[in-house]
Amino acid sequence: MDRLSGLDASFLYLETPAQLMHVCGLIVLDPSTMPEPYSFAAMRDGIEARVRDVPEFTRKLRRVPLGLDHPVWVQDRQFDIERHVHRLALPTPGGYAELTELSGHLAGLPLDRSRPLWEMWVIEGYHDEDGHELLAVFQKMHHATVDGVSGASLISHLCSLEPDAEPIGAAQEKKSWPHEPGRAELLGRAVVSSTTRPFTTFGLLAPTVKGVIGTIGRAREGTAMAAPLTAPRTSFNGTITGHRAIAFAEMDLDVIKEVKGATGTTVNDVVLAVAGGALRSYLEDRDELPDSSLIATVPVSVRSESQRAEGANKVSALFTRLGTDVEDPLERLEEMATSNRNAKEHHKAISADALQDWAEFAAPRTFGLAVRAYASLRLAERHPVVHNLVISNVPGPPVPLYFMGARIEALHPLGPVFHGAGLNITVMSNNGRIGVGVIACRESMPDVDDLARRFPAELERLQAAVLGGAARVGAPVRPPRSAAD
Repeated sequence: MDRLSGLDASFLYLETPAQLMHVCGLIVLDPSTMPEPYSFAAMRDGIEARVRDVPEFTRKLRRVPLGLDHPVWVQDRQFDIERHVHRLALPTPGGYAELTELSGHLAGLPLDRSRPLWEMWVIEGYHDEDGHELLAVFQKMHHATVDGVSGASLISHLCSLEPDAEPIGAAQEKKSWPHEPGRAELLGRAVVSSTTRPFTTFGLLAPTVKGVIGTIGRAREGTAMAAPLTAPRTSFNGTITGHRAIAFAEMDLDVIKEVKGATGTTVNDVVLAVAGGALRSYLEDRDELPDSSLIATVPVSVRSESQRAEGANKVSALFTRLGTDVEDPLERLEEMATSNRNAKEHHKAISADALQDWAEFAAPRTFGLAVRAYASLRLAERHPVVHNLVISNVPGPPVPLYFMGARIEALHPLGPVFHGAGLNITVMSNNGRIGVGVIACRESMPDVDDLARRFPAELERLQAAVLGGAARVGAPVRPPRSAAD
């Protein structure tokens, strides 16, 4: 049976009407590149042809009786593309404000668990700042099905390198699904799994204790990653609702690389330093800036290091300070680079599969009840703040892509928000641009667009600081490339 891993299933158990555990994305398309004139029916039929034999798009959940074990995936024998791909049109004037408002509404709707856990809306009538009419595609997929890397890989089944080329995703042989298990079989396997699971605890204790001891040693040396439960409280660190506010921005990847090269840092260091600067100015303008730095959870893919074949989610996480207590952008980048090096070394000392292994002990019924009690008692507002927000950096293709023949003009990923951390920032590179997706609980951060607009402005500020004097972080300053170069 295709059983969900404990980590995949945990995203189901964490979900409530307010804490939705799907990941989203907005793709802006230029339909003028399509080999045939755009029609919704043709696009929907094309999507169906490309996903019908991809299991992640056509499988659905089957619960285990009494919640004794994690659910299993089974084939949806009534798969119907019309239940997953929908058509909408923006109200006049059909600009950025209307698109983000509609996107926030769609992001706040739960997925139907009786069907494959994904949906897609083709949004017509969108006009960019120059008045060009474009298409937008808003997509959702449950975190139980994908993580950042696997989600990007799945989209490759719908994208190509030329308008009329075959999709990048390799053609798959049609999967031969095993027989759908009956209630008795599910119950029997669950009993066996529940009986043997406690014995695996002994194998986890030794590396966990070793990791704890190593963390204490690193903390004494000052080389540990940022500690959870030490974050300052902000207006977006509390109990969330199901309402979402969304905003988008873009940054020039070449500028980020120039800053990286001039300072001897990494792209991720620069992105996090920019995020820290944007958050600092956002909070400062509202007289909410804490004295100590905000702490972000940064998901880390362990796909290449994992020893586990099963499971869609192969991630771990590290905690890092964003330098919001530092005014100078170069000084912030320097601190970010040092902090990230320490966090990465600390993270490497922890088993790549530790989170997956411990997640196997998540009990469906108990876990769900605990999450609901946590929200109803508003405990996120009573204990120290675990972390302020989640920031994800997902690498994307460096070349132009075409979605069902339409050239992708912009690509903006969006992650989930949590009780206690009602803000998520996700960035993804594509064709020389960095797409920034910001999503927040609307009640916690109603003017989310104000934060998103600060990202390109903060990158310009950091670039100006690099060019204005000797970079203190690493390599000598190099000026950005000119158009002639």
